[in-house]
Amino acid sequence: MRRASLPSQLLARKSIDKLIEGADEPGHSLKKSLGPWSLTALGIGAVIGSGIFTVIGTAISGEQFDTASYINTPLLHWLMYHTALPGRPGAGPAIAISLVLVAVVCALTGLCYAELASMIPIAGSAYTYTYATMGELVAWIIGWDLILEYAGSNMTVSVGFAAHVVDLFDWFGLHPAATWISPAYLPEGLQDFAGNWIYRPGWHFGFNIPAFLIVLILTVILVRGIRESASANNAMVALKLIAILIFVFAAISFIHPRYYHPYMPNGWSGVLTGGSIIFFTYIGFDSVSTAAEECRNPQRDLPVGIIATLVVCTVLYVAVAVCLTGLVPWQSMVGDAAPVVNALKKLSMAHGGGGELHWVRLIVLFGAILGMISSILVYQLGQSRVWFSMSRDGLLPKVFSNVHPVFRTPAFSTWVAGIVVAIPSGLFDIGTLADLSNIGTLFAFVLVSLGVIVLRYREPDRHRGFLVPGGPIIPALSVLFCFLLMAGLPIITWYRFIIWLVIGLCIYFLYSRHRSEFASRR
Repeated sequence: MRRASLPSQLLARKSIDKLIEGADEPGHSLKKSLGPWSLTALGIGAVIGSGIFTVIGTAISGEQFDTASYINTPLLHWLMYHTALPGRPGAGPAIAISLVLVAVVCALTGLCYAELASMIPIAGSAYTYTYATMGELVAWIIGWDLILEYAGSNMTVSVGFAAHVVDLFDWFGLHPAATWISPAYLPEGLQDFAGNWIYRPGWHFGFNIPAFLIVLILTVILVRGIRESASANNAMVALKLIAILIFVFAAISFIHPRYYHPYMPNGWSGVLTGGSIIFFTYIGFDSVSTAAEECRNPQRDLPVGIIATLVVCTVLYVAVAVCLTGLVPWQSMVGDAAPVVNALKKLSMAHGGGGELHWVRLIVLFGAILGMISSILVYQLGQSRVWFSMSRDGLLPKVFSNVHPVFRTPAFSTWVAGIVVAIPSGLFDIGTLADLSNIGTLFAFVLVSLGVIVLRYREPDRHRGFLVPGGPIIPALSVLFCFLLMAGLPIITWYRFIIWLVIGLCIYFLYSRHRSEFASRR
């Protein structure tokens, strides 16, 4: 055996045929049980579940800090004006435009995902695609990036889930001790609805039990098998969509048109920043492609699942955003982690605390909780499958690709993913990790879009179940718009992302490259 040169190993690519053959290896193959309806439900479960109930408030109102700081300033603003901001501008009522902008970016990238997924129906999503197009080093970077993306999203959603459970307790007149329903670390402190301090900013004795438990419960469901997980998710998605529609139709009669003026209070800068903030909730179709290996007919089902997810979710997002910004002033949602249910609570209290809005709030609470459960379910599914794929390629220890003998799922990687997410969810208020999920998602989108162009050049004759129209134009536009949204993120997010990638590169050069299948060649 002779060692491969380092440059050749870093650029070594897996053939698509070998990737597909390796997926069928006994003991390391997943059960094929998903169809287009289950894939679409998985995507909707990921997209409509957290942002529409939580992050949308921050996207509308922005963020406010005590002092101006360049590290909290969006990168694009700093590059254009070289001035620091005391926070990030929100989109205001123009959040609907932000959502359309995000939808366009996702549609462009979704078409690229659909083409690659129909060619390479293997678990791992963007990781697998870059391994086949750009080589081992880039594949490791994107795999490491996806781990951050899914973990950060899940921690954020888990804490949001806990906040809505507390609101549900409040609806029933129950008020558990704050010690066991709030994170141990609260950088902005914790206040009640009247503005009184419960905990000052910093550390306190406590643990967010609802956030911790929901992750562990869903981990058990995922270990038992994808069919059980998909069936549970389908039911939650149906109930959640009903709750969202009830909110929209109930809110229409309470809309105040004066709240729509000014429509763009912070101009296009606010529109871009609002889109950048809420972008992480659109990773649902990315999660659809991570389940490619478990599709019965990936060439047909993946494009349908991805595009159907985007269409349904964009319509629902815009409908909720238009109603929400018409119910209460856009400035009132600053720092609000549950803007939809709190807007209903304010209206209910203004009308005597009972009546129709009181019950609509309960329905929306259940919908929000179910939405977050389905989001956690899909994000955990995606994270464990990325670890599974990287392990099968030798970049992570082989134990991560061991398949349960009965359930035929990657049980070890699923359990590790659950524990890694559950414990921090109970300890930390990790809202800032949503930005890390954003930049990680957009970075993955860039590489996937480039992958389409690369494969069109290298393997033009390979069968494609779905072909992106317009040649390289759509992938190029996808790359351009992704970089534009990345520029709307604060500078500190770029610092954190770079640090995470440096840690990953250290692991690769110290461990992974020595155990990769390309580490030695005959």
